[in-house]
Amino acid sequence: MTRVSVRERAVFFPDADALVLSDLHVGRADASAVDFPLGEGPDLAERLRAYCAEFAPGEVVFAGDVLHRFDRVTERHVAALEALAETCGDAGADPVFVAGNHDTMLAEGWSGDVHDEYRLADGTLVCHGHREPDGDADRYVVGHDHPTLAVEGRRRPCVLYGPDAYRGGDVLMLPAFTRLAAGVEVNGMRGADFDSPLVRDADDFRPLVRDAEAGETLTFPPLGKLRRLL
Repeated sequence: MTRVSVRERAVFFPDADALVLSDLHVGRADASAVDFPLGEGPDLAERLRAYCAEFAPGEVVFAGDVLHRFDRVTERHVAALEALAETCGDAGADPVFVAGNHDTMLAEGWSGDVHDEYRLADGTLVCHGHREPDGDADRYVVGHDHPTLAVEGRRRPCVLYGPDAYRGGDVLMLPAFTRLAAGVEVNGMRGADFDSPLVRDADDFRPLVRDAEAGETLTFPPLGKLRRLL
């Protein structure tokens, strides 16, 4: 995999000047009993601001499930979307919203364009991953399944990298950007265990875990080998 910077819960594509993250699930806190001390909206915006400061992207692509609720958009949700867009604008980046399966009301809360899929300047196709994309690409970026890897008894958000995994193109599956989502442990998962049609044979997908303290990205064996090691 070339020219991709993996961070915790996000990736940056320097050739496209684009930061991509997925599954913010704005409004999840409203439907959750989880006590999130930082506050959902400020936490999302603060971590987005940090990545924008690090990479200075030309655009930030939100790859689906921006919202959590299917049935309505409240003023608080609209304010959260506007805060995310403002964070992008303050960094000189254009916000791009891609719809996921949760985003039936996204167009009601966001006044700009909402895309079913979006092609980056380097040809990468960003879609949510809950259905097959219309376009073809050498690389696809999806979310949807919220992958995590169990390492020494602790779940860590991971990016799954599948070379030539879908229509001859590479697939990158991103973890959920929200920290309210527990995530799905991928250690023992097979293709049929994933909800995304872009993951057909999971054996060749490698988990990539960002070690923020060490400032490096750890590459683990493909899931097919990882299952045998467990």
